[in-house]
Amino acid sequence: MVRPREIMPQDVEDALQGAGLRAAYDARPPYQRNDWLIWIKGAKRPETREKRLQSMLAELRAGHGYMGMAWQPPGRGKTD
Repeated sequence: MVRPREIMPQDVEDALQGAGLRAAYDARPPYQRNDWLIWIKGAKRPETREKRLQSMLAELRAGHGYMGMAWQPPGRGKTD
């Protein structure tokens, strides 16, 4: 089952633009972008929403990680 695509809330768009991370966000796979938006939008308290948003920004800034899990972009993982 394919989940519907989430619409980006304005505060998330503003945070990405303000941090200069919109291109890094757009470069991520569609499932990650969608999951992050669902996760952020699902917060019940404003403090939790902000914490989740900051977590996403930190992972984008680092260039790896995805919702607290290990993730590397293609070509940056282990080489054997």
